[in-house]
Amino acid sequence: MHKPGDVVLGGLFEVHYSSVFPELTFTSEPHEPSCQGFDPPGFRHAMTMVFSIDEINKNSNLLPNITLGYSLYDNCATLGIGFSAALSLATGREEHFLLQENCSGTPPVLGIVGDPFSTFSIATSNVLGLFKLPIVSYFATCSCLSDRRRFPSFFRTIPSDAFQVRAMIQILKHFNWTWVGLLVSDDDYGLHAARSFQTDLAQSDGGCLAYSEILSWGDNPKEYERIVDVMRKSTARVVIVFAHQMHMIQLMEEVVKKNITGMQWLASEAWTLVDGLHTPAFMPYLGGTLGIAVRRGEIPGLRDFLLRMNPKQHIMVGFNHVVKQFWEHTFECKFAPPPAGWVEAGGALCTGQEDLENVETDFLGISNLRPEYNIYKAVYALAYALHDMLQCEPGRGPFSGHSCGSLERLEPWQLMYYLEKVNFTTSFGDQVSFDENGDALPIYDIMNWLWLPDGKTKVQSVGVVKRSASKGEELTLDEDKIYWNFESKQPPRSVCSESCPPGTRLARKKGQPVCCFDCIPCSDGKISNETDSMECTSCPEDFWSNTERDHCVPKKTEFLSYHEPLGICLTTASLLGTFICAVVLGIFIYHRSTPIVRANNSELSFLILLSLKLCFLCSLLFIGRPQLWTCQLRHAAFGISFVLCVSCILVKTMVVLAVFKASKPGGGAKLKWFGVLQQRGTVLALTCIQAAICTVWLVSSSPAPHKNTQYHNDKIVYECVVGSTVGFAVLLGYIGLLATLSFLLAFLARNLPDNFNEAKLITFSMLIFCAVWVAFVPAYVNSPGKYADAVEVFAILASSFGLLVALFGPKCYIILLRPERNTKKAIMGRGNAKT
Repeated sequence: MHKPGDVVLGGLFEVHYSSVFPELTFTSEPHEPSCQGFDPPGFRHAMTMVFSIDEINKNSNLLPNITLGYSLYDNCATLGIGFSAALSLATGREEHFLLQENCSGTPPVLGIVGDPFSTFSIATSNVLGLFKLPIVSYFATCSCLSDRRRFPSFFRTIPSDAFQVRAMIQILKHFNWTWVGLLVSDDDYGLHAARSFQTDLAQSDGGCLAYSEILSWGDNPKEYERIVDVMRKSTARVVIVFAHQMHMIQLMEEVVKKNITGMQWLASEAWTLVDGLHTPAFMPYLGGTLGIAVRRGEIPGLRDFLLRMNPKQHIMVGFNHVVKQFWEHTFECKFAPPPAGWVEAGGALCTGQEDLENVETDFLGISNLRPEYNIYKAVYALAYALHDMLQCEPGRGPFSGHSCGSLERLEPWQLMYYLEKVNFTTSFGDQVSFDENGDALPIYDIMNWLWLPDGKTKVQSVGVVKRSASKGEELTLDEDKIYWNFESKQPPRSVCSESCPPGTRLARKKGQPVCCFDCIPCSDGKISNETDSMECTSCPEDFWSNTERDHCVPKKTEFLSYHEPLGICLTTASLLGTFICAVVLGIFIYHRSTPIVRANNSELSFLILLSLKLCFLCSLLFIGRPQLWTCQLRHAAFGISFVLCVSCILVKTMVVLAVFKASKPGGGAKLKWFGVLQQRGTVLALTCIQAAICTVWLVSSSPAPHKNTQYHNDKIVYECVVGSTVGFAVLLGYIGLLATLSFLLAFLARNLPDNFNEAKLITFSMLIFCAVWVAFVPAYVNSPGKYADAVEVFAILASSFGLLVALFGPKCYIILLRPERNTKKAIMGRGNAKT
């Protein structure tokens, strides 16, 4: 069909779906092949281009004062015929053309809409691309056509198979389907889709393939039975199929036979809208299918344009012949003269007055325009490119010397330049532009197969997947409209392994896809706060993992506290000891004039009581959270207090021995060395030595608070490190030395007369003191954390109570309960009697 114009656009359509080539002999003349099998959808495609050009010619804003013509060819679904038609469009039907007002014949085309088949487009574009003749296909989807080096002038308004694959992956990711099966047809369409799908799926981390099978052509029931068995044994609940109607029919027959239910099917564009699968036998299994379909659009006025067709019109060359074929196909009649025997067989004759509105035909069904909408966009893309080219201002053009294209000398490569930059929006609201590969901004409708109660099937649109220049790829779904063919009426779960919750990490299963894994709980001290975490993260030093291992919590702190039972007991004992010392001191002060108090230097007794009180009180420094000052003071106070106490006991023992020696003949001279001043000086000197030891220790390597995490990983043990072990050992050693001397001297004086029996009390007290501190060393070394402090406090309290009871218990007993024995006469008399 041809119509002249200032600029002519070509078109390639499948108006017939088969062709017959005549037999060639050496004697026969060559004949053109004949096309058979009228295809109403293909004819509607051609008429859509006619309508689009007619609409553009009526638009005063687009290509004003320019009339578009067209030259449409039928490819008859045959590569040879389609290729020949494309060459005819490119070269014209005359040997030479001059684009002037008086030119004759049909001018060569400036651009071609078509071909619908990928194979035909590949062959045509390989040749016409050499001449930079723009070809805008409305249905060729092979992603190979995006190769700009091979096909520099190829454009298309339908998304490529590569985007169809990405659209499938978008759906998988939306529903978190990470474990799927893939079935593809054994042809370029299926195999290329399989390669693209596996590559894009791996790059997007969208999931894994449980299996991938090829659906063979022809009748092969054994192979289909094997594939269905693979599906039945797999745990994948989602099946993606890039195949054709024939493959799906054979596959579904086997699925029905094996009764494979519970599958969610994802359909490629090739079979999403195929009515042949909407059978009562298949729909119990295929109900709920989600599929990809070419974008549906609306073309206002197209139906009225189609209704105005009439075989008696002569609006273009070749129109009558094609419309007559359509008329005969639609009304099942024949124009005169009819074929022989047609009338005799009861066939009707066509009058041309038949009414298209009164016949049931899909030709007028424009509610589901998909290829037609792409044709509409392709024609308008060429028109807008031509319009932009003719708007060029001379001297500011994009071509050599800033020249512009002109109507008098149009070149296809000039139109291709503007076609690459075209950008417009259709009346349906879709943006049309081409990327660097000649692909239009892709958009697909997401379809859902709804199985109605009456047994019919409705294929409804439930969303859109598209790519825009600003937002990239985006999927929009109306999930409330989706029909799920499951009892739950919810999307199925299709995963190899359930997601690992926070608190665990992924551990890949050896030899299996990355979607198959085990969830390993994080070890102590490590967490993961995200789903499907690959690694567990260590908590900071002062934090530890909680029970769920999903976040870090501050570590528990441990020290000898005033609030815990052990701390309360030790504090109570310390205060009790201090109170008893105060009571005893009060008793001694009150009875300071009595013989038992005055015996053997009462001043030393008061110093011992005071030092014992300090010993009891210094134990409180070991309780509570360690601070720098408590760490420094606790050992110094403990060391000095005990040295003061033990040095007083030592001097007291030495005085006992000196008095005994002085009582013998000639021993009075020795007593002058043990007067009150000498006793005070000795105590002060011995105590100053300990003070000096403590000072050197604190200055050189002072004790300090320390956060110890070695004992327990989940606890911080606050403790005081001694700083210098040597300093601590010298401090304890000095106390031990004085205690040992006191014990030895008291032991030597144990058999003195009873009037000097305080030596026995000193011996017993020093025995307790030494026993406690000898036992303290191994217990302290082997006690962790707060228990080391508790052991030291216990040793202080035990030794202090031992000294207090042993030294002052008998005296208090006499003072308070046996006052009759608290006289000089009684003490001396008792001593004489025993002597």
